[in-house]
Amino acid sequence: MKRIRMILGHFGSGKTELSVNMAVDIANQGKKTALLDLDIANPYFRSRERQAVLEEKGIRVIHNSFGYDITEDLPAISAELKAPLEDETYDAVIDVGGNDSGARVVNQLKRSLSQKTTDVICVINANRPETDSVDGCIEHLQRIENEIQMKVSGIVNNTHMLRETEASHIVQGYQICKQLGEKLDIPFLFTTCISELRDEVNVLFKEKKENPAIYELQLFMRPNWLDR
Repeated sequence: MKRIRMILGHFGSGKTELSVNMAVDIANQGKKTALLDLDIANPYFRSRERQAVLEEKGIRVIHNSFGYDITEDLPAISAELKAPLEDETYDAVIDVGGNDSGARVVNQLKRSLSQKTTDVICVINANRPETDSVDGCIEHLQRIENEIQMKVSGIVNNTHMLRETEASHIVQGYQICKQLGEKLDIPFLFTTCISELRDEVNVLFKEKKENPAIYELQLFMRPNWLDR
């Protein structure tokens, strides 16, 4: 992947969990890593809430203009966000707010972003109302592209229903994401899965004679999908 990974998608798609996981994986490779939390639209499950854990792993976490708990919910972004985007010694993961409205804040950083240095990754949860079909996903994805004036360069299947998640949901989401990628000629990158469901998911894919790349998620934002 490119040096900068911008993660966006529908509210509830799980993009924040994926952003945190990707940042940790990059840091584990010994790279200078920054996680940029641009989610100023939704007060739930933001990557900044795991700042202490991430900083222990050597990850630089940047969010609003103030950085204090008392002001962490203010809809303001820090000029400091530009530093790791322009510093080629950093690998950066950008956790963007949900939908096209949440992605709007990306426009404030456009001078520091380009398709040459940035992978724009759209996370799909096929159990969300607006992204439960290929046509719905296309409309959703294109609204985001129109808002940020950048093209999505990769699709991730992160279909889940929290504690109600079943292996069949993940496989169903894979089929939608695969068709979406083929229809729009966008690479389908991988399917996410928690470890508890990995074996069952593999069996279902084998039955369908499919062998997609699977990215096993650690649950940083929720202790366990299956316990809530």
